[in-house]
Amino acid sequence: MKYYLICGERSGDLHSSNLIQSIKELDPEASFRGMGGDYSSNAGLELVAHYQDVSVMGFIEVLLGFRKVLKHLALIKKDLLKFKPDALILVDFGGFNMKIAAFAKSHNIKVHYYIPPKVWAWNQSRALKIKKHTDHVYSILPFEPEFYKKFGVEALYVGNPLLDEISKFEPHPFFHQKNELNYQPIIALLPGSRQQELDKMLSVMLDVVKKFPNAQFVIAGVGNLKPEAYRPAIKAGIRIVFDQTYDLLHHATAAIVTSGTATLETALFRVPQVVVYKTSWLSYFIAKSLIRVPYISLVNLIADQEVVKELIQRGFNSKNVAEELNMLLSDIQQKARVLQGYDLVKNKLGKNSSSKTTAFIIHNNFK
Repeated sequence: MKYYLICGERSGDLHSSNLIQSIKELDPEASFRGMGGDYSSNAGLELVAHYQDVSVMGFIEVLLGFRKVLKHLALIKKDLLKFKPDALILVDFGGFNMKIAAFAKSHNIKVHYYIPPKVWAWNQSRALKIKKHTDHVYSILPFEPEFYKKFGVEALYVGNPLLDEISKFEPHPFFHQKNELNYQPIIALLPGSRQQELDKMLSVMLDVVKKFPNAQFVIAGVGNLKPEAYRPAIKAGIRIVFDQTYDLLHHATAAIVTSGTATLETALFRVPQVVVYKTSWLSYFIAKSLIRVPYISLVNLIADQEVVKELIQRGFNSKNVAEELNMLLSDIQQKARVLQGYDLVKNKLGKNSSSKTTAFIIHNNFK
């Protein structure tokens, strides 16, 4: 069978690579082509384009990057028709992938959406477009199927892919020595995996460091960004460990985390965290007028209650972050409440292997 996959960011690339591996177990002769990143490429995806060439975030940033988005849309559409896949598998990356879904559907290509757009957060009528332009929807958030049902979409909850990733994780036995760390308590800083995120988040995080002289702050760096992206941290003497996020979380006492997939990863490692986020003022203004959910972090959304503190936009400043972090470090009851919330989240996620479950369903559609 021939599969065409499209993802548009680091986490989607990771989930795409695991799905490819799971499909291979069922279909050893399968061929894969599409847009992704290094993870997917290493798993066997023939790259037509790298997601880094098209990935942008924020309303205004998307407008400014519209030309390159259009260029890649045209490239992928042309290549999709040339490859003639048995299945198109879209992985997250809603704005781009929904346009591809409509195009594919109009050319009678079966559309499978793994990790569908978060339409429940804003502009919920987009669920009708998902119904119109997709054949199968595979959800990784336990509350999504009930939402989609209102719009006549049969979304299947297949489990969360982070559970698969974390179950495979084995701590490095010499993490401290390998990264020249001492044995002071570690506070993990997760500023994000995009340049735009680092530009907004890192400076405030570094200001917080000065307020905790007895702790050891370590940044979870990502290798897909250029080293100069971390120059402010290097100048400040803050240790950066690249592509070792799970090892860092395994050893961390607490964390400051940019909202996104990393908040759920941090929760699954049972590390008390402060969730932070900041974007351009205009993007924030537009988002605030559109967002229809009470939280931004996956932890709170899944729990359907405030488990972790969210500091957004103006609320994200070194004073507020330091106060919340100090509470997590010194208030035993507050830490216990957070960990109890994490248990609730994990129970709601269940135990399914999302990539294996999704691969099985997709493969069985061709029997």
